[in-house]
Amino acid sequence: MNAGPSDTADIWVLADDRAGNVAQCLGVAEALGRPFAVKTLRYGRLAGLPNALRGAGLSGIAPESRAALCAPWPRLVIAAGRRTAPVARWIRRQCGARLVQIMDPGFPGRGDFDLIVSPAHDGPRPGGNVLEVLGAPHRVTPGRLAAEAEKWRDSFAHLPRPWVAVIVGGATKNRPFSVEMAEGLGQSVARLAGGLGGSLLLTTSRRTGGAQEAALAAGLPEPRWLHLFSQGGDNPYFGFLALADAVIVTGDSVSMCCEACASAAPVFIWAPEGWAAPKHARLHAQLYRAGLARPLEGAASLDGWERPRLNAAQEAARVIGERLLS
Repeated sequence: MNAGPSDTADIWVLADDRAGNVAQCLGVAEALGRPFAVKTLRYGRLAGLPNALRGAGLSGIAPESRAALCAPWPRLVIAAGRRTAPVARWIRRQCGARLVQIMDPGFPGRGDFDLIVSPAHDGPRPGGNVLEVLGAPHRVTPGRLAAEAEKWRDSFAHLPRPWVAVIVGGATKNRPFSVEMAEGLGQSVARLAGGLGGSLLLTTSRRTGGAQEAALAAGLPEPRWLHLFSQGGDNPYFGFLALADAVIVTGDSVSMCCEACASAAPVFIWAPEGWAAPKHARLHAQLYRAGLARPLEGAASLDGWERPRLNAAQEAARVIGERLLS
């Protein structure tokens, strides 16, 4: 059987309503190279209770999701985030499955997990079952990038190189992305692009905002290729990662920064002083120290920079294979 999603498999991925968490789990599962089954978790009103009250059980899980958690049981469960932890612990009690949790599962029951894959920027608790990784697991692999390159190459082929991709997130909780900030980002991008020549490739997200998109579009010089979220259409995000000669990414998203660092291109992070949340700022500093990214501020060229690709999913899969599936 080929590796990947399967109706029946001895590896389960618990997939709830947090897309970023699910992507991390799938990245690790895919890196294992074995068949796995995705078990979708829908929550009810009790899901907001503390895990100390939910225990190792299915409180807060919708009936249709409970019904899918049945024999044949898995050998390994991969999940992420605190809300899935009681479910994973309940499955272990039914069948003795090994448990892998991405990010701290919280109290109680940390000791029930065979491996906790904890990003270094989260400040992981020490423990023999804790694997500290740089960045967050993701699904960006050389194979996926090769496929995306084939899909998108003709779209940009008429533009002069180097192609500088600009990947924009936007506002997060308690941290707005104002029109003035969008204008500042456009100015910083234009300064770097002016020294490189070539073309700009822009994609925005649902968090960017329409006025902010307009400010960015007004500030980016030609030649350029724009994908604005407000206008709809197929997002070239992964095509940009596959094809760009340089990537500029806003620092509001752990996933975007880590996925950018999985590309082969130099990566520049835009994060004005005081804008990024503390954990994001820690991640940026760690990526800079590792030579995986540089601040956009002050960047002038692409010369003399070669770096490894970042893939925490592969590191997690290696350890899982050695410790839990050997």
